[in-house]
Amino acid sequence: MKIAVVGSGTMGNGIAHAFAQHGYVVNLIDINAESLEKALLTITKNLDRQVSKGVINEAEKESTLENITTFTHLSDGVVDADLIVEAATENLALKLKIFKDLDQFAKPAAILATNTSSISITQIASVTNRSHQVIGMHFMNPVPVMKLVEVIRGYATSDQTTETVMDLSKKLAKIPVEVNDYPGFIANRILMPMINEAIYSLYEGVAGVNEIDQVMKLGMAHPMGPLQLADFIGLDVCLAILKVLQDGFGNPKYAPCPLLVNMVMAGKNGVKSGEGFYNYSNGMKDSPVARKFLGNN
Repeated sequence: MKIAVVGSGTMGNGIAHAFAQHGYVVNLIDINAESLEKALLTITKNLDRQVSKGVINEAEKESTLENITTFTHLSDGVVDADLIVEAATENLALKLKIFKDLDQFAKPAAILATNTSSISITQIASVTNRSHQVIGMHFMNPVPVMKLVEVIRGYATSDQTTETVMDLSKKLAKIPVEVNDYPGFIANRILMPMINEAIYSLYEGVAGVNEIDQVMKLGMAHPMGPLQLADFIGLDVCLAILKVLQDGFGNPKYAPCPLLVNMVMAGKNGVKSGEGFYNYSNGMKDSPVARKFLGNN
């Protein structure tokens, strides 16, 4: 089976890494050649880390890299793929455009999967002529490490497509969990309201950034506090998912905290921007930006 991954960002390069490491030939596609170069450097660095920890050996590292070929044109990268995993930005219009193109360029038998963390699989499938072959394949970050794959069935997704993706996930040494197509699925329907409530607790002055995270780590045995996790995910991504939940359910309980909105507007998106609830420019320290937007609260 040949794999194509569309998008070479954090999730895309992680998905390509995972497939290639398990012996699959992978076409990694991005319209930006510089992004592809950066992705290969990231994959190499992550493989080096696995070698240093004894997870893989040097020969396995080299074979993994040899399994990955990069493309800047979608049509060239997907033409012979059996499974295509879209891992572009969490933007509905962009995903719909990509899936229209995938339906045109991919061979008829190809399965089209999306790594979306919240957007309707049924809606994405509606722009194709193969709704039964469209499915959600939501990997967790960092992909080479995290075991879960949330497999989301759209309204028309066939049993055969679902079984194929479930089996394939197991071959990647992952644990697939099948869920149905409702806003946020399971992972983010539960996680994002918790993160949003943590942000509201900061916004309302209940406790500081470190204190909120410490309570959840020490009291609830979470490996990472909700504000640190939000930084890791990306505050812009958290905001986008909360908007999907709010629009999908029409319930004000999913309304994103104004502090989150302001931080994203200010470009403080967490680890990837160097600052969010923490400042990452020199280690990890409490960031003044969280307090900056507290206003009169």
